[in-house]
Amino acid sequence: MATINPYQTYQQNSVMTASSEELTLMLYNGCLKFIKLAKKAMLDKQFEEKNKNLLKAQAIIQELRSTLNPDIALSKELEQLYEYQNNSLMEANMKNDAAALDAVLADVTELRNTWKQAMALAKQ
Repeated sequence: MATINPYQTYQQNSVMTASSEELTLMLYNGCLKFIKLAKKAMLDKQFEEKNKNLLKAQAIIQELRSTLNPDIALSKELEQLYEYQNNSLMEANMKNDAAALDAVLADVTELRNTWKQAMALAKQ
């Protein structure tokens, strides 16, 4: 009999009941988490762990990119930014470039903070 992990159940329920705005915020937070984990692994010379976390961050960026609405003007700029971030993560992975990770981390942090502000304004 398999044991049920309460934390996994909570996470699954959180995703299943979240609004699209909350899901986007979760994606940004997840991306930040995986970039930070990858940087730590890079500095600790745990290259397999670094690669695993950067691939997860790239998958999140691709998911964010796939949700863009082409009818909205801002989507074109965001698509270019996501493409740049994805390429930067790939290059950082190949070259073990912590500075490139820091740059993407700063970009994603700014996007996440802006998204949180937009969510707060929309609730008012």
